[in-house]
Amino acid sequence: MPPLEDLSVVDAATLFAGPMIATFLGDFGAEIIKVEHPGGDSLRHLGWEKEGVSLFWLFINRNKACVTLNLSGSAGQGLFRELVAGADVLIENFRPGTMERWGLGWETLSADNPGLVMVRVSGFGQDGPYSGRPGFGTLAEAMSGFAHLNGYPDGPPTLPPFALADGIAGCVGAFATLAALRHRDATGEGQVVDLSIYEPLFFLLGAQATLYDQLGMVQERTGNRAPFTAPRNSYQASDGRWFGLSASSQSIAERTMRLVGRDDLLAEPWFATSAGRLEHQDVLDEAISTWMGEHTSAEVVAAFEAFHAAIAPVYSIVDIMEDPQYRHRETVVRAPHPRLGPVAVPGVVPRLVATPGAVRSLGGDLGQDNEEVYAGRLGHSPAELSAWRAAGVI
Repeated sequence: MPPLEDLSVVDAATLFAGPMIATFLGDFGAEIIKVEHPGGDSLRHLGWEKEGVSLFWLFINRNKACVTLNLSGSAGQGLFRELVAGADVLIENFRPGTMERWGLGWETLSADNPGLVMVRVSGFGQDGPYSGRPGFGTLAEAMSGFAHLNGYPDGPPTLPPFALADGIAGCVGAFATLAALRHRDATGEGQVVDLSIYEPLFFLLGAQATLYDQLGMVQERTGNRAPFTAPRNSYQASDGRWFGLSASSQSIAERTMRLVGRDDLLAEPWFATSAGRLEHQDVLDEAISTWMGEHTSAEVVAAFEAFHAAIAPVYSIVDIMEDPQYRHRETVVRAPHPRLGPVAVPGVVPRLVATPGAVRSLGGDLGQDNEEVYAGRLGHSPAELSAWRAAGVI
């Protein structure tokens, strides 16, 4: 049995961070009811499409039943309360105060369902001077300190070309949901998970606050170098292939320099410490770059494997789709779609050996499960559904 098979989740969030929490839970068997406005979630029209199907939507909203519901009117609000009353988890990402304005705040929903875990995703959290601001991942990537650190010293702060902050918030949100459910199972008490998008990314950036507090240090952009270990950089082989290399431990640093024919550097007093190697990054980078430029990518991989040193090629998605490790681990899987056929999507992470997750279906069409959920699950009649459609409720 999938580990979350008995879990019921209402996903009323949009775009990335909130829906990704539900995706993680759904991959491991939770029943996910995806609630979107009758006009459709913005993600259905964001990014790349094929035959009118959003490819982002297929991935982010896999393993979910898709229903429509207008929450701004009393009929939709009543129907929503029915859904949530029978759920373990509600995920929403409306601007703070919106759910309360609709009569769907925590006080109301928890009165209907005392064991409910309500996951509230927002740019800046449910309180504080910025809580009322609209929040997107890009803002979090800027304000968390990530963009300040990302890039080269002589270049501008650099934003990621993908939804980094949203993805990290989704991972942390899935963990927080399970922690809240463990508390609920022990006590019977539900609670609110107040998840901002900027805070998980700030946490992931490490000891910036401690460095500034204790040393007055403001970490700056260092390109592909790391400010705490050397050698660490990207290097190019003679056939043009780029590699990422890190030698963060003393033993790996020594193996790397022996491999590139610079045993003499091991005798330098500064080489014995991480701080010393950081002070001589230019020397280390020159030695590695010179050797790499004289060898093909195949020779580089073979040599590093022989020396048990750490290196990896810089992959594009083309390389990933052909890589035997990715194939063996099913890091990319194919799932069926009624119009597009088998579609490649990222596989389930992490791997649970005894109770693995699965991609059972891809993101569905707008309102495709209205009858199944509203009639089959909640017991409403076909006449009611027809009236709601005519009134724009669903």
